Amino acid sequence: MKISKMLPHFLLGVGIMVQSCNPKPYKISEGHSYIQKSKRYDKEWKLVWNDEFNEGKIDSEKWTKIPPNSADWGNYMTSDPKCYAFEDGKLILKGIKNEDQSKDDRPYLTGGVYTKGKFAFQFGKIEIRAKLGSAKGAWPAIWMLAEQNKYGNYPKNGEIDIMEHINFEDRIYQTTHSYYTLNLKQTDNPPHGGTADFDKDVFNTFGLEWYPDKLVFTLNGEPTFTYPRLDDVDKSQWPYDQPFYLLIDMQLEGSWVGTANPDDLPVEMEVDWVRVYQ
Repeated sequence: MKISKMLPHFLLGVGIMVQSCNPKPYKISEGHSYIQKSKRYDKEWKLVWNDEFNEGKIDSEKWTKIPPNSADWGNYMTSDPKCYAFEDGKLILKGIKNEDQSKDDRPYLTGGVYTKGKFAFQFGKIEIRAKLGSAKGAWPAIWMLAEQNKYGNYPKNGEIDIMEHINFEDRIYQTTHSYYTLNLKQTDNPPHGGTADFDKDVFNTFGLEWYPDKLVFTLNGEPTFTYPRLDDVDKSQWPYDQPFYLLIDMQLEGSWVGTANPDDLPVEMEVDWVRVYQ
């Protein structure tokens, strides 16, 4: 057989060998949920999804602007372009005074994006490099909610707060919420959150390593707080066995953070990149 005829068969064989030697660390469910395969916890992380924000616009295949909602954090969410910008390969989410209340009578407007219905994952590692602006009443957050309704209405499916920052503080909050912590008031068995000091004037990398038996929160690559799965407590303690999607938003006001000071606005949250590994 001539070499020219053998070449396609050879390349096909090489392709099969490469695929078999480099299997994907996940299987896809519902078209967009990346479920990490089992028995991968002693292997190296592989990048499975990311956004470097170098295109100068929001990638609509990955993100949706968060609409306003009745939750404590969502009163001022908007798709208004004034709350979104790109600069030097970074997504900028803003909290601003609403200067034109003729069509929208809310005093403030805030920008945020989420991957709901477009990307979710179960188990793995996520890191977000961002710089957080400070203001009275400012509440930038990076967090996750369940993509599906496995256990029932909120908070039964759980919430993972990778990072929350309020006002002018020099620390972040990293927290879990669930029926177990909110309704059963089990916030100390085990402790459901922690804090970490940080330099708010520079970019930091906020992260989470998510395993079947624990959530390990990180700051700049270092573990800061771990929430373990317990076997001898109410089953609602661990709703973290299903795909979650990501939210990144520059929130204003709320019962926890307090009222905003319009003189401090605008306030910005700069997002450099988002990377998910399994």
